[in-house]
Amino acid sequence: MIVKNFGCAVFGVEATVITVETNIVKGGLFFMVGLPDNAVKESHQRVSAAIKNIGLHMPRGKEITINLAPADLRKEGTAYDLPIALGILGASEQISTSRFTDLVVMGELSLDGEVRPIKGALPIALEAKKQGFKGVVVPRENAREAAIVQGLEVYGVEHLQQVVEFMEGRENMEPTRVDIAAEFDARSRGYPVDLSDVKGQENIKRAFEIAAAGGHNVILIGPPGAGKTMIAKRLPTILPPLNIEEALETTKIHSVAGKLAKEDALVSTRPFRAPHHTISDVALVGGGSYPQPGEISMAHNGVLFLDELPEFKRTVLEVMRQPLEERVVTISRAKFTVAYPASFMLVAAMNPCPCGYHNHPERECVCPPGVVQKYLNKISGPLLDRIDIHVEVTPVAFTELASERETEKSAAVRERVVKARNLQEQRYRGTRIYSNAQISTQQLRKYCRVDAQGQALLQKAMERLGLSARAYDRILKVARTIADLAGSVAIGNEHLAEAIQYRSLDREGWAG
Repeated sequence: MIVKNFGCAVFGVEATVITVETNIVKGGLFFMVGLPDNAVKESHQRVSAAIKNIGLHMPRGKEITINLAPADLRKEGTAYDLPIALGILGASEQISTSRFTDLVVMGELSLDGEVRPIKGALPIALEAKKQGFKGVVVPRENAREAAIVQGLEVYGVEHLQQVVEFMEGRENMEPTRVDIAAEFDARSRGYPVDLSDVKGQENIKRAFEIAAAGGHNVILIGPPGAGKTMIAKRLPTILPPLNIEEALETTKIHSVAGKLAKEDALVSTRPFRAPHHTISDVALVGGGSYPQPGEISMAHNGVLFLDELPEFKRTVLEVMRQPLEERVVTISRAKFTVAYPASFMLVAAMNPCPCGYHNHPERECVCPPGVVQKYLNKISGPLLDRIDIHVEVTPVAFTELASERETEKSAAVRERVVKARNLQEQRYRGTRIYSNAQISTQQLRKYCRVDAQGQALLQKAMERLGLSARAYDRILKVARTIADLAGSVAIGNEHLAEAIQYRSLDREGWAG
């Protein structure tokens, strides 16, 4: 007898429906075809033990052939155990197959029949709804993330016995329900840290407000212990809250990577990722034999923080250049190509030299001549080109640290950031631009015009400070954001003057 039931394969952040065809005839062999990897092939032993341990039996003296169609797509992982087990039980007439056509079923089986969690439950549920299925059966741990797809019955299961009784109609399982709006509202502003935790550093907070308002990448240069990491961790708290579409897109990536906590149905706050400087190229941008999202995709719609930037391998930093521009990572293999979204804000931090005290107001740098420049040269010009704001961080005075004065909270800063982003949304409506940081050189001339006085100020600044040519466009973009924060249609001299301050690494002679 031949039966068909359905599962899903996940490629990138999208899923494809897989038909599990099971044919049982006289014989004594077991065949699995359809480009299964080793984990899928090994399901034979897991499925056989699970079926026996719930009191049913594997067909004896029978040839079992299982085809995973379409047969030219590679099938990976252990999530096919459950649909394969149901296919065998259905084809051997041990359970009813009447519900097979309505459901997509995925789950890993333990030897005693327990159903274990899988990766990619959200993309699977989205594809099931798109293809017209009535519901999905997934492990209990994955039920909440799948249930955020409205109009689809999601059944969370814990054991193969439970699934068998459900297919037979002996158990009426209640579908998992998630109120997306309530969950999103409850968690979208729930950060454990706040900008008011930072004592002093008002100029750095201002730079971060500008960066958040315009989507600008930032690099912080300062001695150890000046507060670079502390401030960077608080950047997500002043970014505009995620909307539902962004939250779904971000959740899909975390679901595919298997990084979604079982109590979370939705990623409702902006991600903050801070990989160690020993990270490899593949771990940062994604890839591998079976491609998985990297750190830059995990930071999608959030912040990627690279502490001790010069300590990262040069190749690791260079592979970020294309994603910073394109906001997507494309990974190609011989037979397939996957794309992961990678729209993130880059925040980098570094010491000014190996000893950490170059340009320190109180301590003397002990680095030999030329070492400071060599240290800075670890960061390539093309990468610096993609960083709009350079900020020098100085140590906080004791009086500031000991002060009981309350400082501005993240919520107040976020309100100004949201207003500035709304202005940009109106300005760039009808284009694929979402923030000032994304405008091209051609669009710069249209949206960032300055008057004759402004041009004179820019010229004087570039000549006196020895700013490089690449600094010109960056200054205009940042000035546009400063003007938006001030609610100004035109870019004024005061906006340009402030923007010029944020180009420390471009200044001639900064490294001595």
